[in-house]
Amino acid sequence: MVSATVTPAPPVRERPRPPPPAVVEAEEQWIFTEDELLQAPSIVDGMSPEEERALRRKGVNFILQVGMMLKLPQTTLSTAAIFFNRYLMRNSLKPRPGYKPLHHYQVAATALFLATKVEENVRKMKEIVVACVRVALKDPNKLVDEQTKDFWKWRDTILYSEDVLLESLSFDMNIEPPYKTMYDMLKYYNVEHNKRLRNAAWAFLSDSCLTQLCLLFTSRAIAAASIYAGARMVDLELPEEDGKPWWEIQCVKLRDIRRACNHMADIYETVPSKDGEPNIYAGLRSPEDGSYFDTPTPGQHPMPEPELDPEPEPANGNGKGKEDANGGDEVMSEEGELDG
Repeated sequence: MVSATVTPAPPVRERPRPPPPAVVEAEEQWIFTEDELLQAPSIVDGMSPEEERALRRKGVNFILQVGMMLKLPQTTLSTAAIFFNRYLMRNSLKPRPGYKPLHHYQVAATALFLATKVEENVRKMKEIVVACVRVALKDPNKLVDEQTKDFWKWRDTILYSEDVLLESLSFDMNIEPPYKTMYDMLKYYNVEHNKRLRNAAWAFLSDSCLTQLCLLFTSRAIAAASIYAGARMVDLELPEEDGKPWWEIQCVKLRDIRRACNHMADIYETVPSKDGEPNIYAGLRSPEDGSYFDTPTPGQHPMPEPELDPEPEPANGNGKGKEDANGGDEVMSEEGELDG
């Protein structure tokens, strides 16, 4: 008897479902307009928007440097950056009579400490404190232990500030890092093994951590924008399904993708590329309105040169951007001191 070989049918892809209404509502409270970002507490208290953005970058860069020392995954660092940026939408960094704010490094250290617990990548308190002191003082080999005053200042600051951070965040710990959403989208189109596409999308997300993108768009929109930027760079077209374009299948608005890409292009388009690699932001800009969504080529949508604050180099597919460990900010150990 000859047995017939049965070829298994390919698995049926389950179409992505829109996020639950409760999740959407919870995330929407943390999405702001460009004008609302200019009404952040620090700016209202008299700090210039440029200085406020610079302090945000320095704080997030502090998180990235400490995270690398602790060998934390990028998803945890992304969550910490989101906590940090959200805190600054409800609290000021500028002192005023009767109010002494936390230093941006103190907020960043506390946000990272909280993120390690939320993402279940817990590190010992001693390890976190030692890494924070070394990064703040720009001395990766500094001896820090329970016998040094810096250790106890930073430890007490982080533990005290955790409650302050939780209250400012309204105990909203439900964060979906865009990295996981991006990878799920790649798997849906069976392109997760396309190394150039994956690295380019990852680099977009890593670069976005140093911006305020998480306050302007949902994590799903940011993930979709990263895939678009990567697909444009590797010249890959994602297929339609049932006559619908890929962004509708992924439950993302076309205008949000364009706005997110344009925001990143504004910041990184003019930054020189490294090691001869192409800049994924070159020519990324596209009109926010309109029905077409073609893949632009570099130079297709010229734009005037923006006035830029000093920025780290874009990752361009390497998944990492570099900046000085503390963004040029001199930090003394006394910054870990509390009032009273």
